[in-house]
Amino acid sequence: MIITDTHTHLYSEQFDEDRNEMIQRAIDAGVSRLFIPAIDSTYFNAMLTLEKQYPKNTFLMMGLHPTHVKDNVEEELAFVKKQLNKRNFYAVGEIGIDLYWDKTFLKQQQHAFKTQINWAKEKNLPIVIHCRDAFDEIFEVLEEVKDERLIGIFHCFTGTLEQAKKAISFNMKLGIGGVVTFKNGKIDQFLNQIPLNHIVLETDAPYLAPSPFRGKRNESSYIINVLNKLADIYNSTAEEVAEITTQNSKKIFGI
Repeated sequence: MIITDTHTHLYSEQFDEDRNEMIQRAIDAGVSRLFIPAIDSTYFNAMLTLEKQYPKNTFLMMGLHPTHVKDNVEEELAFVKKQLNKRNFYAVGEIGIDLYWDKTFLKQQQHAFKTQINWAKEKNLPIVIHCRDAFDEIFEVLEEVKDERLIGIFHCFTGTLEQAKKAISFNMKLGIGGVVTFKNGKIDQFLNQIPLNHIVLETDAPYLAPSPFRGKRNESSYIINVLNKLADIYNSTAEEVAEITTQNSKKIFGI
């Protein structure tokens, strides 16, 4: 059984004490495909180190995370562009809009989001979207840029059924993680109305650990709990859910 974690921050400082052991736990659990989103330039060397240590298991993205869009946005975007032109990545991400923490840089976030989407389309790469308290703003940008080249993942999807269908209409898969296991997560109540071929698995480690680890540090091996919950929701087997979601990830990332 091959399981794909489409979104895991393995370079996070929270893993500095036991990173290799944590990654090995994931691999031992069958989570052999680990897709690594970017945040900003300060994490890039750590991402390269991961790729060098685990070349068969880690697949890097490049992008500027919306919560790291600040006054130096043009400098950070220039770094993203330079790296995209320099080497291969599997996606442009994670990119998007986050209005939960701070609305100060909304215009800069919108600019960075749209700019990076256009770069992704130029490179025929998928995008991986971060959306927090910003569905309307995200959909507004996607409406402006949609065409046959727009493809990707709506990372950490926590919206409504209507918003799920709208995201899918933009050729996005829904990234489903620990929230689906929460008693108040809500998405488990309608997810079975979304065909499984629109779903990919993720952890967003070290964040959003699934039950029974909620509130603790998340890690990629915990995706098994998400997998089992989806098997219950879709009245399926874990093996079937793993196979379909991994195939979905291959369609998005091309590997």
